[in-house]
Amino acid sequence: MRWVWGLCAALFFAVTVHASIILLFRFVHFPAATFRNGYDLSFIHSQFLKWTAILISAVSAGIREEVGFRGYMQQPIEQRSGVLPAVLISSLFFMAVHLTKAWATLGMIPIVFGAGLLLGLLAWSARSLLPGIVGHIVMDIGLFAYWWTGVAGEFSARTISQTGTDRPFLIAFFTFVIALGIVVFAIYKLQRMRPITT
Repeated sequence: MRWVWGLCAALFFAVTVHASIILLFRFVHFPAATFRNGYDLSFIHSQFLKWTAILISAVSAGIREEVGFRGYMQQPIEQRSGVLPAVLISSLFFMAVHLTKAWATLGMIPIVFGAGLLLGLLAWSARSLLPGIVGHIVMDIGLFAYWWTGVAGEFSARTISQTGTDRPFLIAFFTFVIALGIVVFAIYKLQRMRPITT
């Protein structure tokens, strides 16, 4: 059951992040040039090789960042000071590192910080980095393939100031709310499965 809830949290974590980005860019215009800065794959002519580069990048980033932020940083702080300071500190550092990227617009700050919080709570509740690594990789595949390179398609939705609160906006909103609820519930279930320590 740990694996079931861990993978459930991981997959819906990725859905939560992507839904939040869609919502952000329904409120403000999507700055495609800013997001694509440094992620140009046009020199690769094969779609297979583009997807290979995306997968390798996502796996590499997912493993490195979870081991670094949630393993080497969060876990020692957690043992000394408790879960709340550990998750907050690792999430702040996670956010700070990502603010150096060209795509780190003002609206992305709460999304990156929120992702760090969820990944930190997932690592703590699961007592393992593996669910967070899976969720991080799935999230990054979408980020690399869609938002940063456009290999998987282009985001062309207009802002709600132009369209009003339309059906796609409502779908993104309810997807975000439901996915986040599932992640929080899965983290709760994982935490309840933790052995009681004295």
